[in-house]
Amino acid sequence: MEYKTYMADRVKTMKGSAIREMFKRMADPEIISLAGGNPASELFPGDELSKIAGKILMTNPTLALQYGTTDGYPKMRDCARQRAEKVNSVGANDAILIMTGANQGIDLTAKALLNKGDKVIVESPSFIGSLNAFRTYECGLVGVTVEDDGMSMEGLEDALKNNDGVKFIYTIPTFQNPTGATMSLEKRKKMLELASKYDVLILEDNPYGDLRFSGEDVPTIKSMDTEGRVIYTGSFSKILSPGMRLGYIVAPSELAEKIEMLKQVNDVHTPMLTQLMCVEFMKKYDIDSYIAKNRELYGKKCAAMVSAMEKYFPKGKVKWVTPEGGIFLWCECPTITDITPVVDRCLEKKVAIVPGSNFATDIFAPSNMFRLNYSSATIENIEEGIRRLGEVLTELL
Repeated sequence: MEYKTYMADRVKTMKGSAIREMFKRMADPEIISLAGGNPASELFPGDELSKIAGKILMTNPTLALQYGTTDGYPKMRDCARQRAEKVNSVGANDAILIMTGANQGIDLTAKALLNKGDKVIVESPSFIGSLNAFRTYECGLVGVTVEDDGMSMEGLEDALKNNDGVKFIYTIPTFQNPTGATMSLEKRKKMLELASKYDVLILEDNPYGDLRFSGEDVPTIKSMDTEGRVIYTGSFSKILSPGMRLGYIVAPSELAEKIEMLKQVNDVHTPMLTQLMCVEFMKKYDIDSYIAKNRELYGKKCAAMVSAMEKYFPKGKVKWVTPEGGIFLWCECPTITDITPVVDRCLEKKVAIVPGSNFATDIFAPSNMFRLNYSSATIENIEEGIRRLGEVLTELL
């Protein structure tokens, strides 16, 4: 039976994440993955969380296993508020909703705001999960180049001037996925100024903000917002556990009310057990000390990757900027137009990387860029993986 004729138009042209597809091909234990976006599993507080989960299920199984409220368990909302207040990202008229991962917050915000034919201005390149969410609502994606210090403000103003129907700007200003770039304070102020001038919203996605291992913190865009123009998403995935699927959204109450209704239709509520586990962990342990361990390890892994790249990559053939935090490193090969042969050859050499086309507004256009991840592999595997990648780059470039 041919199902394509039954599918909604909005999903017919969708293309799955190459990262997820690559995972299917990586059952081979010899493959070194520099492709995903997984946190370091060696840092997961498995013992602590297993004890917490056991105690919850023994002492309060009804609360853990029964339905919860759509906006989130109140003490979990308090935890999210504390994280957002730490970076001054809660306004007087804002509400906080617990999401089943920050991705759900992005998707439901788009669902609440976008009509068919509307436009969203996005960084180019940007996170595939968000781009795919926006695509499902049949909007137009307008890409603006990411420079070393964040989205081009000249490009942003041109996009706002020349496109009707822009609803919001989507940005990952701190340790951007996939480039690792951090937007400067001046650009953050300018983005807010332009959003006000052209009367559009900003969706600020900040899943990596806690993972700075060098340089100075930069205020969030939300922290400078005086008009209720910025919607802010945060996550516990990169600082506690991605499998717990805990994120949150900070939004003006009027919009948050609609997002809550959409979530009720979507999944009723975020699982109560993981919310309770997070609350208990935050109460019992110093989350900032735990985050500090993440930062220290990621700093070491990033330094190991950069050192190996300098050692094994062909001189003058690959460009990159070393990030100050987060989990990604972005590379460009100026002498070629399409990285696909490199990606395929790498898999033959038992190392996985992600082609840049996955993060583009036009996923079918060739790209000479690729993304590396240093958080999930061991330092030894980072060295060996980069050595294999260097062999391929030397061979093909």
